[in-house]
Amino acid sequence: MTVLSTMPAYAPAPAPASTPAPDSPLHVAGALLTLLDDTTTEPRPDTQLEALTLAVAADLPVILWGEPGIGKTAALTRLAEELDLPLTTVIASVHEPSDFSGLPVVGDDPAEQGVPMAPPDWAVRLVRAGRGLLFLDELSTAPPSVQAALLRLVLERRIGALRLPPGVRIVAAANPRSSAADGWELSPPLANRFVHLQWVHDAEVVVRGLGGTWPRATLPRLDPAKLPEAVAFARRAVCGFLTVRPELVHRLPNSETRRGGPWPSPRSWDMILRLIAFATAAGSSRDVLAQLVRGTVGDGPGLELMASVDRMDLPDPETLLADPGAAELPDRGDLRQAALDGVVAAVRARPDEARWDAAWAVLVRALETGAPDLVVVPATTLASLRQADWTVPEAIEKLAGVVSLSRRADDAAARAAQAALKPQGRR
Repeated sequence: MTVLSTMPAYAPAPAPASTPAPDSPLHVAGALLTLLDDTTTEPRPDTQLEALTLAVAADLPVILWGEPGIGKTAALTRLAEELDLPLTTVIASVHEPSDFSGLPVVGDDPAEQGVPMAPPDWAVRLVRAGRGLLFLDELSTAPPSVQAALLRLVLERRIGALRLPPGVRIVAAANPRSSAADGWELSPPLANRFVHLQWVHDAEVVVRGLGGTWPRATLPRLDPAKLPEAVAFARRAVCGFLTVRPELVHRLPNSETRRGGPWPSPRSWDMILRLIAFATAAGSSRDVLAQLVRGTVGDGPGLELMASVDRMDLPDPETLLADPGAAELPDRGDLRQAALDGVVAAVRARPDEARWDAAWAVLVRALETGAPDLVVVPATTLASLRQADWTVPEAIEKLAGVVSLSRRADDAAARAAQAALKPQGRR
């Protein structure tokens, strides 16, 4: 068989590739660029980076929202390097829908074999590698037709007839519509498939990074012994909350802008369940979990859920009454106040002199280990529960000064407020 070349006979052969000479300006410029790129990392508290790595570990698609130039792409590049994952960047806005749904390839006998949908080359490379970080950049500039084609990729990890392996994680980045080039709002079905994180810059982190040291991105270390407990806690947290607030199981926002962000649905609550389990097993901070929760179901439902989770951590009032001397009270003021109120409510529900005495001992314990002002209201309420034949415990003497001082301060504040309301007399 004779193969005809399309290259003209007079075309010169391509010149062999060569590297710049050691003393050439390009070689020196390359050496300078190498020095500029030579940076290191350090362990550094960074809640938004911790939230991102936790969601990546939980195998949930994440989208980073931030203004242009904020460092979203650079953060994803460093994340891939730190996690030793091959990075595949796909600019969604410059692709056609068929690039994500697959290109039809006609075989020898379409009537018998059908027409398979061939995946793009980058998807094939990810499958061959078995792992990687798929970065969908500029997602907010992708037209609705492309966003529709991305639905199956983000949720089912399928591109045409190909399925991405479990070792591939998906992270996207987008600019707000107001600052995006020909931007679109995300469609509600696509938005509901992501954990939305607001990516902001920290001036101190940027300055130290430009100096050559960036924060280190590491996957959370899960405690194997805590896995069953973490799953049980996550199920109690989500199911208990939705039992009380069933109207939040599914709530599609009214405005187009809010539909392009996080909002509650059975799918997003399933994502929340996974995030709480991972955060519990990893011992993540409340701030990290709050970012993820609010970025999955929205600010309002997310704040309500976090408040519900906080109440789950409150100690059992009966346990505190059984052994006041060993009472472990929360450090946060609002949670400590709620725990003390729970002790008083338990005594009111089942009044008994021994339980009343134990409640005073709990208040003394709170006075010794925390802010004195938090015991004033519970002590006043507990004193009103005393029955005539009950002996006043010695513990009350330790609280009397605090309660008396608080009352004098309240009286002084009330007198000052009344004086301010009186009309000024004429001089």
